[in-house]
Amino acid sequence: MASAKKTDELARARDCYQRQAWAEAHRCFSTADRKSPLTTTDLELYAWSAALTAHDDEFLALLERLYQLHTDGGEPLRAAHWAFWLGFRLSALREFGRASGWLARAQRLTEQTDCVERGYLLLPTAFRQTVAGDLEGARETAAEAARIGERFADADLSAFARCAQGRVLLEQGQVERGLALLDEAMVAVTTGGIAPILTGLIYCTAIAVCSQVYVMDRAREWTAALARWCAAQPDLVPFSGTCLVHRAELMQLGGSWPEAIEEARRASHSVARRVDWQATANSYYQQGEVHRLRGDFSAAEQAYRSASEAGREAQPGLALLRLAQGRTQDAVSAVRGALRATNRRLERARLLPAAVEIALAAGDVDDARQSAGELQQIAAEFGTEVLGAMAAHALGAVALAEGRPETALEPLRRAFRVWNEVGAPYIAARLRVLIAGACRALGDRDTATLELDLARQVFEQLGAAPDLAALDAPTPSESRAAPAGLSPRELEVLRLVAAGKTNKSIAKQLFLSEKTVDRHVSNIFAKTNVGSRAAATAFAYQHGLV
Repeated sequence: MASAKKTDELARARDCYQRQAWAEAHRCFSTADRKSPLTTTDLELYAWSAALTAHDDEFLALLERLYQLHTDGGEPLRAAHWAFWLGFRLSALREFGRASGWLARAQRLTEQTDCVERGYLLLPTAFRQTVAGDLEGARETAAEAARIGERFADADLSAFARCAQGRVLLEQGQVERGLALLDEAMVAVTTGGIAPILTGLIYCTAIAVCSQVYVMDRAREWTAALARWCAAQPDLVPFSGTCLVHRAELMQLGGSWPEAIEEARRASHSVARRVDWQATANSYYQQGEVHRLRGDFSAAEQAYRSASEAGREAQPGLALLRLAQGRTQDAVSAVRGALRATNRRLERARLLPAAVEIALAAGDVDDARQSAGELQQIAAEFGTEVLGAMAAHALGAVALAEGRPETALEPLRRAFRVWNEVGAPYIAARLRVLIAGACRALGDRDTATLELDLARQVFEQLGAAPDLAALDAPTPSESRAAPAGLSPRELEVLRLVAAGKTNKSIAKQLFLSEKTVDRHVSNIFAKTNVGSRAAATAFAYQHGLV
């Protein structure tokens, strides 16, 4: 009777596994195993169902059982297979001592045999070489793993090794070759036949490296594919947080800031920190980014702190937060420290735009020029369109600060076109502000006004409070010239109020929304300490503004 019940439980467990109902498969295998030990075939399925539902301690214990069963059964290569996975997972959990021990054991079991397991054991080596900066060595190691996968017809190893090889090629600046290998690996995972755990790893690796080199079309395409894959497996835990973080990053870029915050929060709550510490840390950082852009500096501060506690550097976001808080010297120190800490080109490319912005705010044009020049060199090496736009943005901002508006205009407009086509409204709006500054300096006030109005509309739609405040803040020379500290736009609105115009007609004349004009009028009343349009008109005449 007990045997029949176990048979039924196992049949259900296997069926659930095939249907990717991982939680129920895990429960049924666990129940059956308690009644009597499972065979190695069922134990393997039990182990993977534990991994896919984030029962890590149980997963590791099951791998040790599999290792011992194959060792006792005189199957050293299968024992090495499970020793590899023990080392691989322990490395991800940052238990490096135990990981090294299991990988060494797997290496010893395979060193006298030409086998597919030797290909798997090359993958941690390629990763270590990448971290150490030996990209050429890492590329060749990953290529050898792919060749072993092909020779032994192991689709999992072939796909994973090609993905690793493509990642290294992208980091080397060989974008076309790298993308070709990533595309090939992604075809393997999207057409099925690759183990679930490796499918998730390949998705996450490909999306991460494409985001690093700013190949936005691939990052969007594969993030959508990862989201569909995760949605088809509601019980899946290990990759759900990473998927949500990638979605949040793309939502922020696309201007869907409330949705980006929500996805990032879901990511931070979806997995335990030990299961996927990177997803947890990145989710906090992403929340900090949106809070900062919206002007919620207290929430941004806490989010960056949580990201740092979880193991992710909080730069350049924290440095930009300090700049927004008026702590310019702290911002300079933070971004310089982050740049000193890395020599990796793509990591520096992520920091350099902030370094340019902060240096210009600090009045250090020489430092800004140097950072912009380095960014231009990196963009030229990688040749991706968005990296080129980032460099053009920086170069244009520096040229404008140096008093060369005629030189600034072309790179700024070139950068605007790229970001506008990518669908990044916030960055495009910030470029409009710089373009307006160049146009004004060249005497083209109509274009300057139009660019500022269009930028303002985007900032208002997004809720970018710091950028709106910056638009309304007068320059030092304007503060000295304008009574009551009125901004140029407020002076313009006040003159029209004094001319008897309604808010509706002012909005039409200046190409603004009525809501924006209402806000300007309220600011004018507050700054001039008046309570009516008649009193504001009198103020305008008294100060010679009309």
